[in-house]
Amino acid sequence: MTPRHHAARPLFVLTILVGSFLLFLVQPLVARMALPRLGGAPNVWNSAMLVYQSLLLAGYAYAHMLSRRPVRAQAKIHLSLLVVALVSLPIALVELPPPRPGWEVLWVPALLALTIGPVFFLVSAQAPLMQRWYAADPQAGEPWALYAASNLGSFAGLMAYPLLAEPLLRLRGQSMAWTAGYVLLIVLVALAARARWNGAGETAESAPVEADEPVGWRRVVLWLVLSAVPSGLMLSTTTHLTTDIFAMPLLWVIPLGLYLLSFVVAFSDRRDLAWAVGLIAPLTLLVAGGLAMVSRGSGNLAMVVASVVLLFVVAVALHARLYDTRPGASRLTLFYLVTSIGGALGGAFTALVAPALFDWVWEHPLLVLLAALVLPLPAAWDWRRLPGLEPGMARLGAGVALAIAAFLAWHLVDVSALEKPGAPRVWLTLGMAACGMALLPWRWMYVSVLVLLMLGQGGLETINKTIEHSRIRSYFGIYTVRDHPSLGLRTLAHGTTLHGQQSLDPARAREPMTYYGRSSGVGIALAAAPALYGDAARIGVVGLGTGTLACYSRPGQALTYFEIDPAVVRLSQDGTFTYLSRCAPRTAMVLGDARIKLAQVAPGAFDVLVIDAFSSDAIPLHLLTDEAFGVYLRALAPDGVLLVHISNRYIELEPVLAAAARQRGLAASLRDDNPADQVLLAPSSWVALSRDPARLKTLAAQRPDAPWRALKPPAPEAWTDDHASILPHIRWRKLMGEP
Repeated sequence: MTPRHHAARPLFVLTILVGSFLLFLVQPLVARMALPRLGGAPNVWNSAMLVYQSLLLAGYAYAHMLSRRPVRAQAKIHLSLLVVALVSLPIALVELPPPRPGWEVLWVPALLALTIGPVFFLVSAQAPLMQRWYAADPQAGEPWALYAASNLGSFAGLMAYPLLAEPLLRLRGQSMAWTAGYVLLIVLVALAARARWNGAGETAESAPVEADEPVGWRRVVLWLVLSAVPSGLMLSTTTHLTTDIFAMPLLWVIPLGLYLLSFVVAFSDRRDLAWAVGLIAPLTLLVAGGLAMVSRGSGNLAMVVASVVLLFVVAVALHARLYDTRPGASRLTLFYLVTSIGGALGGAFTALVAPALFDWVWEHPLLVLLAALVLPLPAAWDWRRLPGLEPGMARLGAGVALAIAAFLAWHLVDVSALEKPGAPRVWLTLGMAACGMALLPWRWMYVSVLVLLMLGQGGLETINKTIEHSRIRSYFGIYTVRDHPSLGLRTLAHGTTLHGQQSLDPARAREPMTYYGRSSGVGIALAAAPALYGDAARIGVVGLGTGTLACYSRPGQALTYFEIDPAVVRLSQDGTFTYLSRCAPRTAMVLGDARIKLAQVAPGAFDVLVIDAFSSDAIPLHLLTDEAFGVYLRALAPDGVLLVHISNRYIELEPVLAAAARQRGLAASLRDDNPADQVLLAPSSWVALSRDPARLKTLAAQRPDAPWRALKPPAPEAWTDDHASILPHIRWRKLMGEP
């Protein structure tokens, strides 16, 4: 390689790094802009990822078509389009009317695609184009390591948003900074074009190696599968973790980050790390993949680690096999086009098809099993090659190992059903994993052990819930209804979070439970509504749950619920939960995003307004900004009381509410309720706010035995639609598993 080529390589690496950094920085940026319209359900992120994968596919298709032209022509066209796309910057959301209920799955992608589509399309194309331009010079060397640099830049951009951009910059500043980065990218692309302007005029078709290396359909199908499985697994891991394992803040970004890093390892020039990960992949798939059917929320950090390690190891192993089957450099853009199609197919299956087909995250164990079917099996584990071992004895040993695995799985079912399975579960799992590794030379037996592990670790319970139709899946989440005959209770859980329960005893079916007991802040406030506002008090509640609060309603009062998810409404109206029908059958129900719907009600429409709209443990950030409080106060009577539910395992929201109260000049007090009966009731924290301090004093006087207190010092700034970050408010000790 000549000195000129040595000088060009850092330029191409830098260009690819900057483009990929911008590409993955803009994803959370646009999602953050859209948050006031979209809310915070896990499927919103999956929909966003589907849009990005589709735009990435379009960008790769554009790069593939463009690569058929001489490099000079490619440069002229690409640079011209990059400059034209500047008219769409700085980034700002397009105006779309709110979606009708049930159409969110299409509306969310449309909003994001129209907002960021043109620049995302062009920036996504620059990585394969830069690699193609780099390889256009025959002395430049292999371009594949540049793909690793691309994904390293993507990972950096993804991490930079929650750690730097969101805490430090307002949305306008973020958008302007991204625009500056886009201008820098145009300059770098121009410099890269200049480096190849002379002596690289051949087209992709003119390269002689292309005719020598036909790419058959079997190879294309393999590329599709090897790219689709990790992509789908990345999204299913996100949904599985946030739904059933650990609704931890910022968790959504971890699977995508590891997915990107897997390309860095798999496409590196140095193969040692990819080889080592591939060696441990079959064992990792057994130990961690065996948890893929767990649907009982545990809040166990070890299970989170197991899930993300599984994703990373499997993605590296499959992407390394993808790398090993790569074509020559002349087929580079075709290769990336096919892999992007595979990624989009995996994303579409997880984000669009699976929610419509399944009542639970069944796509996750299915993708884990598919990964086991295509995982490269290292020859180092093939013990059939031992000297003197007859094939018949090897088969007999395999049969014995499979029988032992089945026996251990039978015991594992009983152990996993215990409240605290402990060490026996670990030893049974390791024993089955050892059997599975012994069966690795026979792939169907190896996969059978993985299935047995899934069933033993909790899969049978998950299957039974599907058979019993105890779960409902919607765009906004997965809800599980369970009867507990020994306690006489029916519960509703959204992911790992209990959202309400009701007594199965008709005599107690009107009794408020969980976070809504009579000593809770909301219970005290609603019971005091007649004393505060008379018999015709007007009550508004954001978030339906089981409808528990309806049983605080009194004759003459007007109760209105605001609920975004039709599935939750059905549960309260089809007899599953009967709080509404028993206590307030004439309750008005407003379906849609509460912030949008409340902005449409008449000013001063409510005397008491309750905000209780958490999705699992996800933070409804768009419902806690200063602009959101402006909507609430407009809908609230001048002397009305606003109640906000801030119970949360992982986020300290009290300073956020204190800052919001200070910003709006509101009086505020907090009721921490820690009831003695932790079966029927649950600890809760409710903040009451009002323009009229006397109202809060009157409220506190209603129950001297259940005191309210002043809020702790506020956060430095109130959250706004333009600037908010949960990082300063995370309870890190809780994340580490401390009680």
